[in-house]
Amino acid sequence: MFRGVSQLSVDAKGRIAVPARYRDALSESCQGQLVLTVDRDGCLLLYPAPEWERIEQSLMSRPNMNPQVRKLQRLLVGHATECDLDGQGRLLLPPPLREFAGLSKRVVLVGQGNKFEIWDEDTWSRNRELWFGEDADDALSEALESIAL
Repeated sequence: MFRGVSQLSVDAKGRIAVPARYRDALSESCQGQLVLTVDRDGCLLLYPAPEWERIEQSLMSRPNMNPQVRKLQRLLVGHATECDLDGQGRLLLPPPLREFAGLSKRVVLVGQGNKFEIWDEDTWSRNRELWFGEDADDALSEALESIAL
């Protein structure tokens, strides 16, 4: 289970150092083998390989005559890139994916349970403020009403 927000630096070669608190879990669950892909919100999604394989299988089993299914397959599977943690716990972010997410020197790694999101730090900060303000006065959707915080 991945949770929390970590501020990281992208080195000159386009690598980030995955925080030590996640490395053991990633070594145990997937031997450091990960899959990186794009998200429609403008960030990158980072999955342990076994988790990605489950999601990819589910996505690819959908009927691709539906234009929205095809679009999602193209985006997520088409951009999916296998990557491994190196001996120092670093992960190379390929240039096309860094460009897609607008990643520069400072990024944020956001734990989302079964995966991570990787955001440009400034984009994350702007969006976080928007998200906090969006629903402040709105009623929760039915899907969220039963959650006790």
